[in-house]
Amino acid sequence: MSMQGTLVECVPNFSEGRDKQLIEKITRPIREADGVSLLDVDMGHDFNRTVVTMVGAPEDVLNTVIECTRIATELIDMREHSGEHSRMGAVDVVPFIPIQGISMEGCVALSERYAHAVSKDLDLPIYLYAEAARTPQRTRLPDIRRGQYEGMAEKVTSPEWKPDYGPAKFNPKMGVTATGARPILIAYNVNLDTDDKSKANSIAAKIRTSGSLVKDENGEKVVGGDGKPLRKPGMFQSLQAAGWMFDPNTAQVSMNLLDYNETGLHEVTEAIRTEAKKIGLSVTAGELVGLVPFNAIKSAGNFYNNYDGEINQVSVVEKAISGLMLDKLGNFDPESCIIEWAIDGRSRDERRIQ
Repeated sequence: MSMQGTLVECVPNFSEGRDKQLIEKITRPIREADGVSLLDVDMGHDFNRTVVTMVGAPEDVLNTVIECTRIATELIDMREHSGEHSRMGAVDVVPFIPIQGISMEGCVALSERYAHAVSKDLDLPIYLYAEAARTPQRTRLPDIRRGQYEGMAEKVTSPEWKPDYGPAKFNPKMGVTATGARPILIAYNVNLDTDDKSKANSIAAKIRTSGSLVKDENGEKVVGGDGKPLRKPGMFQSLQAAGWMFDPNTAQVSMNLLDYNETGLHEVTEAIRTEAKKIGLSVTAGELVGLVPFNAIKSAGNFYNNYDGEINQVSVVEKAISGLMLDKLGNFDPESCIIEWAIDGRSRDERRIQ
């Protein structure tokens, strides 16, 4: 697959990760659309969530994700949903990401058009987040999602949380959706050799930007002069992290790298490795959810190569895969997992000579 011209990426998250046939129905419009390519479908059984990545011409991507949303809200019933991951709707979040020849403002406009069309057609409450947010309190998706699906019936009727589009009325079957524009986000998880989720949570609190709550000697939250709990900042900027369960026997630190130029994959991996060692644990695997930019992998590859001279694209990727342990949970295919490689379609042999 080779694509040129103006390109936008869209990464809708659907609250279904166990029924493959249902997901195939939801993603059918992507496979059938002209000008749109389906890059990845990542189904998570325990999360009961599927992250879909598509790329293409802006108008084609917009029309396609609108159709996917229509199908998903018809097939998914949130009243029957349960899973490890936070969620608030059948179509939980729909971000638009500039890839080539389109500005962030252009992606904001796409998200607004998506919100207008879907809220009108489906009577669905929609919040704008990230670069599309109209108030500071709606910039961060976790703030919008706080309370999760179970708390949205009350939340959408609050004047403070009136949806940006659609009715201030909760639909129990569909829930609520967020859409917006953002830079490329890397969803990355690091597994630990423990079944204790609290240990993964403690490591996550040390590394994430928001850090952890400050507590006194009695374990009570310390409140500042503004009446808000005090927090101890974490190690890294532009990083969200929490402890999750990969499977019943494996806890993981689950992360979103909001700016991989500021905080890299290798940096968080090595920090987790260090913190895990302090409590007698080891890092066992790395896991990328969705696609990753080449430069993020390149930075990790250079780090694990100890910056020991120039190496070709394929070799630097191989160094990153080994250092980040991306091959421990199965085959990591760079041709389908690296955004630029998935888009241009060249073979690994062609890249090896670069």
